[in-house]
Amino acid sequence: MVILVFSVGLSAQSLNDLLTSGLNDAERFTNAYTAPVTEAAIYSISNGWYNSADAKPLGGFEISIIGNFTGFKNKTDKKSFELNINDYENLRFTDGSTSRQVSTALGDIEGVNVIVTDENGIFSEQFELPAGLAAEDFNFIPSGYLQASVGLIKGLEVKARFLPKIDFEDSAKIGMFGAGIQYDFTKLMPADKLLPVAISAVIGYTGLNGEYDFTDSDLVDGENQRIDASFNTWNFSAVVSTRKIPVINFYGGLGYITGKSDIDVLGSYVVTSGPFQTTYTDPFSVSNNVSGVTANIGTKIKMGFFRINVGYNIGEFNTLTAALNFGFR
Repeated sequence: MVILVFSVGLSAQSLNDLLTSGLNDAERFTNAYTAPVTEAAIYSISNGWYNSADAKPLGGFEISIIGNFTGFKNKTDKKSFELNINDYENLRFTDGSTSRQVSTALGDIEGVNVIVTDENGIFSEQFELPAGLAAEDFNFIPSGYLQASVGLIKGLEVKARFLPKIDFEDSAKIGMFGAGIQYDFTKLMPADKLLPVAISAVIGYTGLNGEYDFTDSDLVDGENQRIDASFNTWNFSAVVSTRKIPVINFYGGLGYITGKSDIDVLGSYVVTSGPFQTTYTDPFSVSNNVSGVTANIGTKIKMGFFRINVGYNIGEFNTLTAALNFGFR
């Protein structure tokens, strides 16, 4: 999640340049630039809800430290987008191109210069469009949190995940919370204890909130400049797992993930160069809705009170999940 904050920071550092082209152009570019990284983040934080379909009995519990690693190294279509100047009011490429591929917040395309000029050609401003995480040799979006699961009545298990709000160098803050339920349908069967597999349904909600404050960075004139970001996701999964092997068991599932990200650009921004010198207050917000089908396969190893599980989630963005668990059944 530190990398997610870093990618938002890249966008913030380019915000002053983009505002010289006018509010509409800045909003349109920011939306296209940030959409892939917010999509990857939604897939990342939505995973890790289960490591077995066998629900815990009444009073059984498990506390887990979970890490997700969502890769995008080979996601060429998510690392760039086509910028057509006909879709923008004032942005133009300095080389005279009408359309070309430019970097998203995941990409590595550098050296793309644009210019903004007034209708009389008297005032102009030239700047370079931002590259993304791949240009800094990052090729995955990580997420991590604590998760607790407790068995209640027969077949029902409740879950909660949490990451206390963490400050990064007094300029960024990020925190997470979530809740879920799991119901083991095999507990309804008379021969439950004899069945070699368990089948469950899992529903999990995750919320992530972050803030990036760059008021003191000297990047822009103005006051209280910051970016507030929120992510809200749901995971609906059907899960099956082995349950009678003493040391190692296997699990897999099919799921549907849906989520939304909202990024609010807040504060006052004083544009002091270029043809459109003005002041913007809370200039714009961008949102992204994401949904998709996922598949998961994993294994869980028991070592007394401790368990280790590793799973791989296949979807629009693939995610490796690893966890260290402590529990009692």
